[in-house]
Amino acid sequence: MKTPVKASILKTALVASILGTAVSLAGDPVTTTTAPAPTITEEESNFSGTLSLDVNSHFVSYGFDVWGDGNDLEGPTFNPAIELTWGLPANFSLILGTWWDVNGKVPSAIGGKLQEIDVWAGLGYKVGDLSVTALYQNWIYGSANEQIVDLKFAYDTFLSPSLTIHNRVDPGASGGSNGTIVVAGVSHSIDAGPVSIAFPLNIAYFVDDDFHPASTDSGFGYGSIGINATLPLTFLGDSAGEWNVHGGFTYYVTDSDVVANSDAGRPDNDFLTANIGIGCAF
Repeated sequence: MKTPVKASILKTALVASILGTAVSLAGDPVTTTTAPAPTITEEESNFSGTLSLDVNSHFVSYGFDVWGDGNDLEGPTFNPAIELTWGLPANFSLILGTWWDVNGKVPSAIGGKLQEIDVWAGLGYKVGDLSVTALYQNWIYGSANEQIVDLKFAYDTFLSPSLTIHNRVDPGASGGSNGTIVVAGVSHSIDAGPVSIAFPLNIAYFVDDDFHPASTDSGFGYGSIGINATLPLTFLGDSAGEWNVHGGFTYYVTDSDVVANSDAGRPDNDFLTANIGIGCAF
């Protein structure tokens, strides 16, 4: 029914403006739209990191069996590591990390059972599926510092191919010489229920002939093939990062002239290693 009292029009309009609605002279309600409340979106963090608390049967440095364990899987070493990444403009990132070797195999030059501390810093760059990482590393052990400059290329596609150019610029207490190793790798992963299983394969070429102690030749230095399984610990939630338990085996085949494990007093040129640990991505 129409509203016959014209004197109330002004009052009606005033009330309508206060209430956020309007009433027409014919009495039909006219719905007005109000500006929606601003949506608050959580800004994506430009900081991330990984933590690993691993127990390894061997310490293998580019094919060299550092502690001479050979095919013996006893007497493991504890290797905690953490890497932090900060996103930078233009698809760059800043990387900082450290890795420790803790065991009682020999008297420590650092103290306690701490045999080695590695630290690194560098930049990452990502364009599409291609990632490029450049790192300067300082490996502290034996009262000296071994210094490394690494350049790594990785492509996120089938078989996840990667290429690492490993350059030693100061031998420290390694017993070897400065030089370059080129490592090509691929890896294939499958899912078995909640478990992810990876099969990495790596082949290393030594540009210089005296990289490791007792090395007398360059060329093919070692190959490795592994099987690694990772189980996410989803029952822990993700408020404190995404935790997992992981482990696996890796078999190394080394050249006696290039890596020279046997010539350097190691029991085996070819050997099996094992690993188990807890990891977290945050």
